[in-house]
Amino acid sequence: MKQLLQWTIIIPALSWILFFSGLIDNSSFFQVAASILLILSVMSAVHHSEIIAERVGEPYGTIILAISITVIEVSIIVSLMLSEGPEAASLARDTVYAATMLILNGIIGLCLLIGSLKHYEQNFSVSSVTIALVSLISIIVFTLVFPTFTESVKGSYYSMPQLVFASIACIVIYSSFLFAQTSKYRQYFLTVGDDENEEAVEPIAINNKTFYTSLVFLIISLGIVVLLAKTLSPTIESIIVSYHLPKTLVGVVIAAIILLPEAIAAIIAARKNRLQTSINLALGSALASIGLTIPSVAVVCIIMNMPIILGLDIKSIVLLALSVFTVMLSLSKGKSNIVYGVVLLVNLFAFVFLMIYP
Repeated sequence: MKQLLQWTIIIPALSWILFFSGLIDNSSFFQVAASILLILSVMSAVHHSEIIAERVGEPYGTIILAISITVIEVSIIVSLMLSEGPEAASLARDTVYAATMLILNGIIGLCLLIGSLKHYEQNFSVSSVTIALVSLISIIVFTLVFPTFTESVKGSYYSMPQLVFASIACIVIYSSFLFAQTSKYRQYFLTVGDDENEEAVEPIAINNKTFYTSLVFLIISLGIVVLLAKTLSPTIESIIVSYHLPKTLVGVVIAAIILLPEAIAAIIAARKNRLQTSINLALGSALASIGLTIPSVAVVCIIMNMPIILGLDIKSIVLLALSVFTVMLSLSKGKSNIVYGVVLLVNLFAFVFLMIYP
C-alpha cells in the first residue's frame, strides 16, 4: 500500500485521469496543469527506469528505456499518419530527423559538457562507440539520405522494393547491434572509469514486486508523456505561430518532450561519472529511433498504400553529416573533453537556428 502512494505512481495516474476527463481542450488552467503533470511524468519515467536498470544491470536497463520510448514514438507517428493521410507523408522522416539531431548534439553534448565540468575527464569504451556509430551511420544513409538520390521514383521517395530492402537492412543492423550489446561484446558496453574518479554507489536490492511495478509504471509514464504532448501540440503550435516561427518547430518541441526521460537519465549518469551509460543511452536511442521506427511505419504505409517521404533536403543532409562527423571525432579517443560538448551544442543551436531562418 505504501508503494502505491509514492508520487512516481500517483502523478502518472492523475495524468491519465486528466487526459481522459476531456478538460484539457477547453481550459487554459487545465492546459497549464497538464503541462506540469507532463514534466512530473517525465521525472517519474526516469525514476522507474533507474530502478529497472539497477535490477537488470547494464546495458539491459538502457535498452529497455530506449525501446520503450521508441515503441510509443512509433505508435504516435502511425496514429497521426492514419488520421491525417497524405498530409503526414513526411511525418516519420521529420520526427526521426529531429530526434536524431537532438540525441547526437543535445544529449551527447550536454553529457560531455556536464561530465567534463564536474570530473574534468571521463573514460568510456571506444569499441562500444565504434560498434554503435558504424550501425547508426549505415541506418541513417539507408533511411534519410539515399531516398533523395534514387531514381526509381521522382522526389524523396523509395520505390516499393527499395523501401522493403531499407526496412530489412534497418532490422538486420539493429538486431546485430543488440546482439553485440547484450551478448557477444557486452563487456564493451559496461561502465569504465578511473577508480579514483568513479563515484562509489552501494548496490540496491530490488525485489520482484518493486521491479514489476516500476516496469508497468515506466510504460504508463511514457505513454501519458506522449499523449499529453500530442494533446498540447495545438497549444504549442499556436504559441509558435503567434511569434511568427515555422510550424516545423512543433515537431522539434514534441520530440524534445518525448526524449526528456532519456536525456535526464543520461545527464544524471554523466554527473555520476558513468559516461559509458550516458553514451549507451544516447546512441542506443538514436539507433532504436531510426532502426525500429522506419520499418514499422513502412509496413503500415505498404499495407495502407500510403506515401512516405524519407529523403532529406541537401541542407539537412549537410547538418546531419556534420553532427555525425563531430560525434565520431568527439568519441574517437575514449576520453571526454569540454570542447567536444560545446561544439555539439553549437551544432544543435545551428539546427534550430537554420530551421527558423532557412
